[in-house]
Formats: sequence, structure tokens, C-alpha cells
Amino acid sequence: MRLPQETIRTKRDGGTLSAEEIAAFIRGLTDGAVTEGQAAAFAMAVVFRGLSVPERVALTRAMTDSGDVLAWDLPGPVLDKHSTGGVGDTVSLPLAPMVAACGGYVPMISGRGLGHTGGTLDKLASIPGYDVAPDPALFRRVVGEVGCAIIGQTDRMAPADKRLYAIRDVTGTVESLDLITASILSKKLAAGLGGLVMDVKQGSGAFMAGLPEARALADSIVGVAVGAGLPTTALVTDMDAPLASAAGNAVEVAYALDYLTGARREPRFHAVTLALGAEMLVLGRLARSREEATARLEDALASGRAAERFARMVAALGGPADLLERPGGHLPAAPVRRRVEASGTVAAVATRDLGLAVIALGGGRTRPQDGIDPAVGLTDLARPGDAAGLIGIVHAADEAAADRAEAALRAAYRMGDPPEPRPPVIERHGG
Repeated sequence: MRLPQETIRTKRDGGTLSAEEIAAFIRGLTDGAVTEGQAAAFAMAVVFRGLSVPERVALTRAMTDSGDVLAWDLPGPVLDKHSTGGVGDTVSLPLAPMVAACGGYVPMISGRGLGHTGGTLDKLASIPGYDVAPDPALFRRVVGEVGCAIIGQTDRMAPADKRLYAIRDVTGTVESLDLITASILSKKLAAGLGGLVMDVKQGSGAFMAGLPEARALADSIVGVAVGAGLPTTALVTDMDAPLASAAGNAVEVAYALDYLTGARREPRFHAVTLALGAEMLVLGRLARSREEATARLEDALASGRAAERFARMVAALGGPADLLERPGGHLPAAPVRRRVEASGTVAAVATRDLGLAVIALGGGRTRPQDGIDPAVGLTDLARPGDAAGLIGIVHAADEAAADRAEAALRAAYRMGDPPEPRPPVIERHGG
């Protein structure tokens, strides 16, 4: 077996790794033969040197094969959506039950926060009792009976990715097209999907701030996924401002509940959610066109079927049975709430800085072992073109933390003449 440091050296010096070398390194990452420091060094070498397409495919397959690969026997298509992450990107929470209400089955394997972005798993973990790591039998039962289950990676599903994911988060190696592609697709291939829709974020709050980089990632994911036999399309969507007006954990769950029940449906969030859901239904042949799919999703919301599926999923995975009716009775609330106001019109938002402000409040991690305060965050965030007034509300554990978050919030907003608004869905790739 080749020594891990030799594999690292080859990539550091710009060499090409064989599929066998990559597979051996990933086996070592899985069984502990590769240390955390070696994994970090490998990730940094990939960031600087990149991977060829065959190397990217080999890494994806090796991480998929590092654990169990699920197989499903269900009366409908097995579908999923994945986002590259952003600030206020709460879409997964309502989208999974919406698609389930339209006849799809969504076994969504989600991650914790990565870099400045929030993690779907951390959001759901703010629901008391919700089991983000159920045993495989319960996971299968909930998907079969409810139509959707959003959980974290089990120890037996793409364990190499799980280990590398945590290391990337704290070593400055998140923004690698190669590592993002392999990480996303190893989990999705292990989940036994029949179709995948990617949401590739672009803008000041995205890992891929520029449109060329976002396009490259969309094409990379579609190409590797289709090459591995997984039908996939990708949408490039706007992240020059928070997608939802809430950023945090419990505050985003509350936002998702408002969206599902119709208490609040902000136009840009709604547009992105419907566009992704329509792609999923068309991939799963549950609708003949995106227009028909959109109408089906709107009906799932209006009828209450999507909200009912979410409530059933939460209860089936150990959460409160009445979360939909009494969110305030279950979701944790921060002791300090502070309104932050400014005069003028919002011209631009440094969206990434808002994500970092949530982390500084305690809503994210700077080390893999860090805990999270589920109650803290930001709500009522203004977007470009909004006439302030209110630019946000800080939810903090104490006054000192609120002071720091208020300063960060003010610094993230530039007032003046706003640019022409960008469409929430910028372009489509694949299919």
C-alpha cells in the first residue's frame, strides 16, 4: 500500500493520482490509517492543484463505496435536492414534504453547517426530540410511510466523506469544486436516488461568488452524477442576499413552518423552492412539464398536504406532534432580541458576513467539536431594494453578543441606490 504522505506529495506537486491511489487513501481515511492532519493536507493540496475529471470521479466513487449504499423498493420515484449552501437557505425543510405530497419519496441526507453557511441538520436538531441520526430501519420506515425523512449521514453511509467534511469546515478547504462535487455526490449516490436536483448558489453569500465558478460547479456535478448513472439537473440561483429573511437554526425552522402554513411566503424564497421542486417532479416523471409540476406543488401547499407531511416526519423522528400548531411552545428562543434600524434604501448586502455573524453568536462552529446554540440568529433581514427602516433583528444569548452582532449587521449593509434586481433562478444546467 502506498504511504498516505506519498499520495499527498504527488498531488501537492501537481501530479495525477490513479483511481487505485485515491481509493487506497480513502480507505485509510475510513479505517483511521490516514490521520486528521494528512486528510487536511490532502484537502489543501486538492484546493491548490485541483483534480482532473477522472480523479474527481474516482474520489466520488471511493467515498460512496466507503460505506453502505441504499436500495429502495417503493411505489414512486426516489428523489432529492441538494444546495451548495448559503445564508437563509431554508429550502430543504419545506421542499422535501412538498415533493412527498406530490408522490415522490425523499430520503434526504443532509449535513451540518459548513463555513459561513447554515446546515440543514443543525436546523432540525433545534426541534426538541428530533432524531437526526435514526437507525436505518426507522429511516426506511419514515421514508416509506411519510414520503420524506431528513437526517444526517449515518456512520455506515459515506463515512469517508463524513470525516473529510468536518475537517474541511475548519481548515479553509471548503471552496474546492472538486471536493464539493465528491462530497455531495458520494452521499447522494449512497442514498440510492433515482434523480437529483442541485441548487448551486452564486453571489456574495455563496461559496462560488462568481457566475463562471458556479457554472463550472453545476457542470461538474451534473457531469459526474450522470456519468455515475444518476439523472441530475442543476439550477444556479442567486445568493447576493439571504434567501430567507432568517438565518440561524430555530429561527429558520420557524420560517419554514410559516412558509408551509402560508403565514409568510416571501417571493424570492418561494420562486426558488418551486423551481427546484418542479425539476424534481419532472425528473421523477411525476409531471410532464415544469409548469404542470409547479401547479402540483402550489396545490400541495394550498391544500395543507405539504405541511401535514412535515408534521408527520417530525413526529415520526421523535419530535413534538404539535410543532405545526405550537412552534413557540417547542422551539428555543434567545433571551435577547434587538431591532437594528438604518435610514435609506438597501443597495447591497455582504451576505457572507451575515453568516459569519450567526456563527459568532454561537449558531455555528469554528471547530468540529463545538456545540451550537440553536436559539440565536438573525431575522427580518432586509434585502437590496428594501427601504429601511428595519434591517434585521438580532437573537442573542446576552447583551454583549447582541452588541457584536449589531455591529456586524450594520457593517454588512450598504445603503444607496440599489442595482437592478437579479432573478432568483439564474440558469439551468443538464437534462
